[in-house]
Amino acid sequence: MKNIAVVMGGYSDESVISLKSGQLILSNLDKTKYKIFEIHVLTEGWNALVDKKKHPIDKSDFTCTVDGKKIKFDAIINTIHGTPGEDGHMQAYWELLEIPYSGCNFYQSALTFNKRDTLSVLSKFNIPKAKSIYLTKGMSISAEEVVAELGLPFFVKPNQSGSSLGVSKVNNLEDFNKALDFAFAEDNDILIESFLKGIEVSVGVLHYKGETKVLGLTEIVSQNDFFDYEAKYLGKSEEITPARLAPEVEQKVRETAKKVYEALGMSGFSRTDFIVMDDVPHFIEINTNPGLSGQSIFPQQAEYAQIQFSDLLDNEINLALKRRPLWKK
Repeated sequence: MKNIAVVMGGYSDESVISLKSGQLILSNLDKTKYKIFEIHVLTEGWNALVDKKKHPIDKSDFTCTVDGKKIKFDAIINTIHGTPGEDGHMQAYWELLEIPYSGCNFYQSALTFNKRDTLSVLSKFNIPKAKSIYLTKGMSISAEEVVAELGLPFFVKPNQSGSSLGVSKVNNLEDFNKALDFAFAEDNDILIESFLKGIEVSVGVLHYKGETKVLGLTEIVSQNDFFDYEAKYLGKSEEITPARLAPEVEQKVRETAKKVYEALGMSGFSRTDFIVMDDVPHFIEINTNPGLSGQSIFPQQAEYAQIQFSDLLDNEINLALKRRPLWKK
């Protein structure tokens, strides 16, 4: 029986959501196939929770000792949201230790966590997207310059952040500086993007049984001005699966989501967000460790696709076990 570590938490405000995602994974893993360990990676420490007791993780080899016995892990299911598990740090660390892990490798993780760099790569594949301006802390730009280039309203976003943390929709010039401060509180680099008026759609994509599979399309109807943290996690939105799109538009979204996944060299679970404007899906962002809590979209889409979540996890573990360190390929 293989030892499987379910790693959750992280160093950002998203850690609370990650801990909930980890619980869904723990409850869906087949305990007849695996010996399962709950691992928390948090700012206050790295620990394995066994019978509600904390056992420190040895960072030199990512093992723990329980009742005098050293536990090594055959594979890791990574569900850390934000840093250090969604931006490539943990993946590079596990790669060096030659421990198989779920999801994409360290390069894809770092790339997709960086909104600017993701947009830059996808521009080579003719993926429609919003117009954008990139800004680093210390640089200055006036609200009038932004409006001249992007129009009103527009979005201000941290370059590296998730769960819509630090994101503002600017409807008038007076709110611009406040939006900048809000975004810069999350990251030293920000994106300012034009507003796309259309239907927001979130698409679950993964590598399943040898092919890129689109699980389903979920339409997001936010009660707030946009799909912010409150709308995502505090019930201030309606999530409709399948999305209410004409068949030909739905097909276009599916094809674009698959194209994005493959263009970025992805593997593992992902959730890609689009705005469908004038029947054309415009890329917003991709999440390589999508939320898996009770309020999250990805599990809803797996249910819609009539795939048992335990089967998806088995698939992830099998892919991880086949993964070889990059220098051994």
